[in-house]
Amino acid sequence: MSSAVEENDTQPSSGQEPTVPKTAKQLEKEAKKQAKLDKLKQKQEKMKETKPLLKEKTDKKESKKEVKESATYAINTPIGEKKDTSCPMPDAYSPKYVEAAWYSWWEKQQFFKPEYGGRNISDHNPKGKFVIVIPPPNVTGSLHLGHALACTVEDALTRWNRMKGKTTLWVPGCDHAGIATQVVVEKKLWKEEGKSRLEIGRENFVEKVWEWRKEKGHRIYDQLRKMGCSVDWDRESFTMDPKLCEAVTEAFLRLHSEGIIYRSERLVNWSCTLKSAISDIEVDKVELGGRTLLSVPGYKDKVEFGVLVSFAYKVEGEEEAELVVATTRVETMLGDTAVAVHPEDERYKRFHGRRVVHPFCNRTLPIVCDDFVDVNFGTGAVKITPAHDHNDYDVGKRHSLPMINILDDEGRIIGDCGEFTGMPRFAARKAVLAALKEKNLYRETKDNPMVVPICSRSKDVVEPIIKPQWYVKCDEMAANAKKAVESGELKIIPEHHKKTWYHWMDNIRDWCISRQLWWGHRIPAYFIEIDDPLVPRGNNLDNRYWVSGRSHDDALMRASHQLRTTIPQIKLRQDEDVLDTWFSSALFPFSVFGWPNQTEDLEAFFPTTLLETGHDIIFFWVARMVFFGQKLMGKLPFKEVFLHALVRDAHGRKMSKSLGNVIDPMDVISGISLEDLHSQLYSGNLDAKEIEKAKQGQKEDYPNGIPECGTDALRFALCAYMSQGRDINLDILRVQGYRFFCNKLWNATKFALMYLDRNIKPVDSGNVSVRTADSEYSLGKEVESLKFPLPSLKNLVWTDGSIVDRTLEELNGHLAECSYLEGYALSQTDLVTYEALKCKCGGGCESIGDVVLQEDEYLHLRRWMKHVNALRDSFKSSGMGRKSKEVSMYALSRPPQGIKKESPMNIWIRSRLAAAIKACNEGFETYDLPMATTACYNFWLYELCDVYLECLKPILQGNKESSVAQAAQSTLVLCFEVGLLLLSPFMPYITEELFQRLPNIAGATRPISICIAPYPEPEQYPWHNPKVEAEVEFVQKLVHVIRSARADYNLPTKVKTEANVCCLDEASASLTEKYSQDIATLAYCSKIGVIRSSDVDKPSTSGCAILTVSGECEVHLLLKGLVDPTKEREKLSKKREKLDQQVSRLVSATNAPDYESKVPEEVRAANDEKLSQLRGELARLNIAEEALQSMEQT
Repeated sequence: MSSAVEENDTQPSSGQEPTVPKTAKQLEKEAKKQAKLDKLKQKQEKMKETKPLLKEKTDKKESKKEVKESATYAINTPIGEKKDTSCPMPDAYSPKYVEAAWYSWWEKQQFFKPEYGGRNISDHNPKGKFVIVIPPPNVTGSLHLGHALACTVEDALTRWNRMKGKTTLWVPGCDHAGIATQVVVEKKLWKEEGKSRLEIGRENFVEKVWEWRKEKGHRIYDQLRKMGCSVDWDRESFTMDPKLCEAVTEAFLRLHSEGIIYRSERLVNWSCTLKSAISDIEVDKVELGGRTLLSVPGYKDKVEFGVLVSFAYKVEGEEEAELVVATTRVETMLGDTAVAVHPEDERYKRFHGRRVVHPFCNRTLPIVCDDFVDVNFGTGAVKITPAHDHNDYDVGKRHSLPMINILDDEGRIIGDCGEFTGMPRFAARKAVLAALKEKNLYRETKDNPMVVPICSRSKDVVEPIIKPQWYVKCDEMAANAKKAVESGELKIIPEHHKKTWYHWMDNIRDWCISRQLWWGHRIPAYFIEIDDPLVPRGNNLDNRYWVSGRSHDDALMRASHQLRTTIPQIKLRQDEDVLDTWFSSALFPFSVFGWPNQTEDLEAFFPTTLLETGHDIIFFWVARMVFFGQKLMGKLPFKEVFLHALVRDAHGRKMSKSLGNVIDPMDVISGISLEDLHSQLYSGNLDAKEIEKAKQGQKEDYPNGIPECGTDALRFALCAYMSQGRDINLDILRVQGYRFFCNKLWNATKFALMYLDRNIKPVDSGNVSVRTADSEYSLGKEVESLKFPLPSLKNLVWTDGSIVDRTLEELNGHLAECSYLEGYALSQTDLVTYEALKCKCGGGCESIGDVVLQEDEYLHLRRWMKHVNALRDSFKSSGMGRKSKEVSMYALSRPPQGIKKESPMNIWIRSRLAAAIKACNEGFETYDLPMATTACYNFWLYELCDVYLECLKPILQGNKESSVAQAAQSTLVLCFEVGLLLLSPFMPYITEELFQRLPNIAGATRPISICIAPYPEPEQYPWHNPKVEAEVEFVQKLVHVIRSARADYNLPTKVKTEANVCCLDEASASLTEKYSQDIATLAYCSKIGVIRSSDVDKPSTSGCAILTVSGECEVHLLLKGLVDPTKEREKLSKKREKLDQQVSRLVSATNAPDYESKVPEEVRAANDEKLSQLRGELARLNIAEEALQSMEQT
């Protein structure tokens, strides 16, 4: 009451609004608001108190996470000893663990040598030979992704051929890399001693290079080992080894004596920094869009490129007349010797035969007419500098123009150039431009897109300079090389590279082989000086005064004969230059085998089988090997050339240090942080701006660095990417995806080993079936009692009428050491083996089954057959033998015979295995490696792991002694073993690790290593079953429908439900019943029922989702009691909104007016596919919502 009076008595102060009394509702609202604020305050205070505790927990969690590193192999295993696989498998796949110790063991066991197993390389191998030489990487470098791709492909092919039983050799080697190595050692010398090579002299410098090679040269080989390359290290070749040096000298000598190598003065690519000629492949062509400033070694300021400077030449005798010419290298006008015009150009016809005046040099230049001039380009008048431009050189030759060289070896102006003489070339560029302006001869400068030639080694701008050099005459050799491809004698794969081959051969130029270096093969040519006044002195370009020899003394003898004079009068001076590195590389396919000496290796392994390399060196290396092979050996150096694509980054860009997208394969194998990637940039030649640009590129592509992927994943990815004819856009995420695939293999094997016995008994191993013409004969117990010297004899993988040649080779090898299988006396083992092999002797020949043995093969086996055939009757009559029958042995790995009705899933997985075997072999045979990798990947991931292994879980977890479980175990081990064999050429490390851990099959003995295990052949596994595959395809479709619906309704896999399959036809019903247990397992159902259209009592569909499988089949998936219909509908409604928005955006984009013309076809196809998927999801949502709605109503 009082408060009310006070409230009413309160008078408002001057200028204030009167206070309006609050209602009860407002007061209640304020109270609630205050309560919320108080609660929030309390919560915040509590958070402050608990924050340190939470941080501590988080830190502990993080530290715990950091501690959990990938497993490493810690068992003390001496180098070269076999890895211990008896220990438990780590929880997860770890590349470090898996790749440890295997390579040194492979190497020590000599698995990679063609002589492995006591084989004589000179003996005929009916399986054939596979010989390949490595494209020798530079000794200075480390493996880049191009090397990694080449090595992976070559190793996969080599391993496959080795497993096929061929005599296999992959020769490793390294290139001395003349320019690259000399640059590296010169920098090292300057950094460590502050001296140049000129200061210490040639001999001492070459010693320094050899020291560097001994210290650093092994790095590239260590990386090849890391990549798992199965090369024969005992045959490793370095292009500066004495053996290869002898080959280089011999090749030069022979070609020079025939006149194919000669000396001439021509234009070459000259590096002023290196002071040497360089090959075309060492010239990077940098494209410029217009005016650009580039850094050039030796110049403080950047140099301008990408502009076209126009200036005038005054016509002699006519003050006002002039010819305006344009050039991108204005300093070269100091070497101009003519101005060319087109003979039909009306503008200049009156000047034909006239001359123009050079403004700086004391000479006039003729105006010449030549058809090469484009009348529509520029002014139609072209300055001609024959000594410094390739096109001008040809014009100069045609018109007999003087060749005026204005540059010395260091790029300084020389000759009669007035004030410009002695200037560095790009300083002269500025000075000449200024002088032209001063004489009022300058006309204009404009942007000009152009290509600047940059030396890949020194980063200097390459200058065309005329120099006396040694050349190889190539026209005749090119014609022969072209014929070899046209006739099919030499096969180039992919075939579209033939066009490039023909282009090079048709437009061949003679090959400059001189290099002005100290490191390399010094040219074995000597200039002859005669101490006789009656004999004229020779010219440096006169080939008559040059002689080559294997040594100085040999050259003296040849010089005496050549010039018909006595040795005392002759003085020889050896050429200072060395040969182009490609010269020794061109001899590589036969120099590695000891040519010119007739060695056993040369006889056995040349010509090689295949050359595999990148298509970018088809001319620089491939063609030249063919040239020298045909010329020096009289035959092609290889039968096939397989050219792989270039590796680019994930965006399709060429890998460049300045873009930060260069990937070191060792970083992919071991992993690297972003910070360490950044730090690598500072070791190169990038400037500060380029480093920042590269850092940004690395940050965008590898924000978290590059994850550890391992060798196997990298190898598999590179082979999987290799679509013939396309460049490879390598995405590290895809490589990481194959690392996850390795983890899947690891986990699948680990899971299987939990349920598999260490020694699995094949279902019918106690009664191995041996069929005869009239009865079935059991060898089971007899085989067990015999002492087989070769396990493979006891466990042959045979099919009717087919023999395993590899086993016969082993048998032949065994019989080379002793007369009979058990020593020097005939035994029951000989007799049983003779009969099992279906041996026949008589009529002057021996045969095994239907195969007649040739006179030159299996000599010891044929001798044994004759002896057993002659002695077996007396052996039997003595009571020691038994009645002979012709038999054909079947494999332990054949389908089990002891089960009355075999599981259809066993039949299906064997059928899919047979398909994978066929695809893998076909992929290798046709060099379609993605076909093989896809077959392996799909079999392991989608068929063995996702389907078969899942179906086996209930069986393996049940009674392991049952015949069904025994058959499952036998089939599973077979799938794992054969699956690993298929993968082994691509993934050598993980397949070896898992192969060694597989349980044994009773009566079977595995090879000591997967490296030398026989590769599965389609004929050995004739299990293709289209009928069962079609059945399982129906099952998978049904399972997919159920699992998709479960995902739509957010049912976890642990929640089992029931499903009734309603079938309108008997075929679908029978199939569903046949595979009901497998469907239930794969679809996470507790029960699968079958409802036929003829059934009277059909279960109610209330509470079920109706799912369509086909026109004859639908699934009633019971959801009632498992989901909350209201909540699920809300979730589906939100999902629908998102899908509708995506559909709307896509439809809007596709309806744009310029969509068809501007958007690439592949993008449009991807959009169409995405739209179809989204609409399919919306259709499924409609069905799901209807089902949930019906559940709400019941």
